[in-house]
Amino acid sequence: MKECIVIGGGAAGLSAGLTLARARRTTLVVDAGRPSNLAASTIGGLLGHDGRPTAEYYAAARAALDAYPSIELFDGEARQAVREDGGTYAVTLADGRLEHARTVVLAPGMDYRIPPVAGLAERWGGDVFHCPFCHGWENRDRPTAVLATGAVGVHGALNLRGYTDDITLLTNGAALDGAQKDRLSAGGIKWDERLLAAADGTGTSLEVVRFTDGADLAVTAILVKAFLHQRSPLARDLGATVAMSDENLGVEAIKVDAMFRTDVPGLFAAGDAATAVPPSMAAAVASGYLAGASAAVQISAGR
Repeated sequence: MKECIVIGGGAAGLSAGLTLARARRTTLVVDAGRPSNLAASTIGGLLGHDGRPTAEYYAAARAALDAYPSIELFDGEARQAVREDGGTYAVTLADGRLEHARTVVLAPGMDYRIPPVAGLAERWGGDVFHCPFCHGWENRDRPTAVLATGAVGVHGALNLRGYTDDITLLTNGAALDGAQKDRLSAGGIKWDERLLAAADGTGTSLEVVRFTDGADLAVTAILVKAFLHQRSPLARDLGATVAMSDENLGVEAIKVDAMFRTDVPGLFAAGDAATAVPPSMAAAVASGYLAGASAAVQISAGR
């Protein structure tokens, strides 16, 4: 019987694992090897690691756990999880192994769903990004588009003004109202309501967006409104509440309290999967720490 099983080996899961390891709690970290931000070549905005190669960060984070004898890493997926009658948890791993634990921390990451425009997915994490605080600096002073609709698009375009003076809001066929156009004009932002055909460029670099009418617009970066959905079914399988946030955030998050406890006893959640703020590496590390600490406290209390 482990004291905790952490499902997810991204920033939140490894942070939770480190916290539990330092509390001397027998912990299994299940790492499927798919951190949400692995597509990004470098990390932006994480204190002490700003600009560090993403893959290098994760290798170092995993290595840090090796110093603690109470922790074990499993490379693979958690296929199934159930809460047993006595309140403990049973987790089936990809190799068929069955592990039991007193508590579980869910940090499986999220499925980032971006508009189905040709060429966006190939440039995701570089010239195509969803968070200005994570990637805006790297794309500063470039002709930049914002791909979103309605109030979300207007907000996103206005928020980019600190990074570049050349901003165009692309609505991909959706109409803006008069008040929205007035706000954009006042902020020095252009807009285009035509339907998009593709984002194009040399290799993974972005150079233009192409419209269905045959015209092009020269841009070298696109801020895309992405909706985040649960990558793993385990939160719902275990009875945790999952709900979509407001349209500005657009995250289908696991409901947690301030200490990242779900409404299921002994079940905690962290990272993008349980975010109440725009997702980032810094927020994921912090939430993992709090979830791990909260689980350790519950274990110590014997509940």
